[in-house]
Amino acid sequence: MSTGAPPRLLVTAASRHGSTHEIATALARYLEESAAGRTGGVSALAVPVEQRPDPSRFDAVVLGSAVYVGRWLEPARQYAADHSAALRLRPVWLFSSGPIGEPPFPPDEPHDAGPMSQMVGARGHRVFPGRVDKQLLGFGEKAMVTAMRAPVGDFRDWDALRAWAEEIASALAGMVTGAPAPVATSS
Repeated sequence: MSTGAPPRLLVTAASRHGSTHEIATALARYLEESAAGRTGGVSALAVPVEQRPDPSRFDAVVLGSAVYVGRWLEPARQYAADHSAALRLRPVWLFSSGPIGEPPFPPDEPHDAGPMSQMVGARGHRVFPGRVDKQLLGFGEKAMVTAMRAPVGDFRDWDALRAWAEEIASALAGMVTGAPAPVATSS
């Protein structure tokens, strides 16, 4: 990342029913609206991973995916593999969307989180609660939700997403100025 220039950030995610895309869009907006984002002139663009955005056109990347049966969606895994060389050359953060209910279910991290982080040299990974809307689910998904007695509703935590955006924008601001900045870590 060139020092002094306002950072351009790509937020890209794979989503099956739109909830994770909504998280990515909100994250891009929160990055620009955050105190550190406004001060540093952060420019963030949300693009669905299915559109295969070129990460080399950006100074930093946030890559996310909806999680089903403990795994990231194939388009996000493929994107990370296809662009791993470019991603390793810039700051990258990962997020997963999928746990639902109180407490979040399932409680553990997706199986892909560790290997994805290593492959792209991620600075951190966050798991955010998701949304289950039975009207959007296919027959098999409805059967699984019913069998698992999974809670239905919108469990997304916009305040946690806003706080993470501030952490990322602060880290980017530190990279632009050359000052040490906190690293967003897993939680």
